[in-house]
Amino acid sequence: MPYAMIVFVVLAVAALAVAAYVALLGRERGRLIGRAREGGAADASSILIDATELRGSAIGEKLREIVPESWGEDDALKTKLIRAGFESPTAPLTYNTARVAAMVAMPLAFAPLMAGMSFGGMVFLATWSVAAGWVLPAWYLNHRVSARQERIRRSVPDALDLLVVCIEAGVSLDAAILRVAREIARLHEDLSLELLTVTRKTNAGVPREQALRGLWDRTGVEEVRALVSTMIQSERWGTSIGHVLQVYAETLRRKRRQAVEKKAAVAPLKMLFPLILFILPALFAVVMGPAVLQIAKMFKTVGGGG
Repeated sequence: MPYAMIVFVVLAVAALAVAAYVALLGRERGRLIGRAREGGAADASSILIDATELRGSAIGEKLREIVPESWGEDDALKTKLIRAGFESPTAPLTYNTARVAAMVAMPLAFAPLMAGMSFGGMVFLATWSVAAGWVLPAWYLNHRVSARQERIRRSVPDALDLLVVCIEAGVSLDAAILRVAREIARLHEDLSLELLTVTRKTNAGVPREQALRGLWDRTGVEEVRALVSTMIQSERWGTSIGHVLQVYAETLRRKRRQAVEKKAAVAPLKMLFPLILFILPALFAVVMGPAVLQIAKMFKTVGGGG
């Protein structure tokens, strides 16, 4: 009987996944029909552009034939994946497919634990496993974005110092960006790849201002945004970019020092609760334990003698 219940729960989860897939296909079909009825030239060109941009690896091509096309058209998801380091055009399709697959795989992974459970317990565990399969990929993506942004944030001061040195030596800004990207490739790979992307865009004819703004859009790091704004304003007003970058480097160091001082000031407050909950009880047990035992033994002896 328990095995029959397990099969029932697994089939129910699979049916829900198939139903969600069919619903997404229907929504995608309706969206395409709406575009065809509008018949605008801009829409047609955007469809062609999207179809061209989605061409990637062989796995991506297979996914494009199987999954709904709308899975790869979420601009917010594309931005988040790029900030996480997934720059493939088929990354949104892969992410959404992995998310749906995790919703089906998690109940199957917990199936052995359902053998001795009641029907209500099996439904509860299956529900939580499906929810975990849906939430875990999103949590992993957010964690990867945060970790990559922190790495880029820590690498900005080193890259900025090298950029100031190159510019003060008489190197042009484009050549300085390329040189810094090559020099920091081993220590700061993420920022190096982003700087190389800026160089490729400028070499392809993209305006430097647009390429620099793309650096901020691709990283989402506040320090990079301020650096990009400083460089754009310096180029627009014709001021010395070397002096401007040097001033910004000093400002960035001051902000990092203030952030460290803030963390140091908050540390005692954060240590208060672990100290009260974990350290002080153990300390009291070690210091006062022998005395309490000795007093208890003394009262027991006195009470027995009386």
